[in-house]
Amino acid sequence: MVAKKKAKENWFESLDKELEEQTKEIIESFGEQNTQKLEVNRSLIEDFWKIWKRFNKINVHFTIEPSYTAFAQFDEFPYGGWKWRTSFNVAGVNRIELVDRTQDQGRIGDALRVSYYVENNKPSIRIDFQYCEGEHYYKYSGWKRIYSQHLLYEEPLEKVQMGDVHGVFRDVVKTWYESHLKRNRSLLLNHLKSKYPSVETFTQ
Repeated sequence: MVAKKKAKENWFESLDKELEEQTKEIIESFGEQNTQKLEVNRSLIEDFWKIWKRFNKINVHFTIEPSYTAFAQFDEFPYGGWKWRTSFNVAGVNRIELVDRTQDQGRIGDALRVSYYVENNKPSIRIDFQYCEGEHYYKYSGWKRIYSQHLLYEEPLEKVQMGDVHGVFRDVVKTWYESHLKRNRSLLLNHLKSKYPSVETFTQ
């Protein structure tokens, strides 16, 4: 009876050690991922805010997600200094967007977007540009807007190189800005179609 009791205790002691090791490994892994995401998100949100301000100077209005009222405390809005709100969870952000609100040329909804997803238990980042190509009438559902998405950048979080991300931003934002100055949206759409792969088309 004593031998059987010891055997029972031994199997659980062994399991308990394995579970403790597993717990430490997973916590360390999540901690590392959280730190990486914090650094990447901090840089991306700061970048998007700079882009927002540049377009705002030529009276082109964007919405930004997360909202600047959520992440920033301003000394002087919008062009003065600012600091991060201590209550804002930078690492908890899973989607960052700049959305064009311009009414003419069908621009409303043109969006530079960042999102996270998990593949093989590892977080990855995806950056795309989404825009409306027009409307189509469907017999049973009526008028629907047709949206297209072009993939700009995609990598596992641990392999993200902000230099490469900034290169993509520079390329796309420069053409986006020029298309507004010249009031010619086709400059932007043609650039996206010629340089970045189309990954999805859908109606809404």
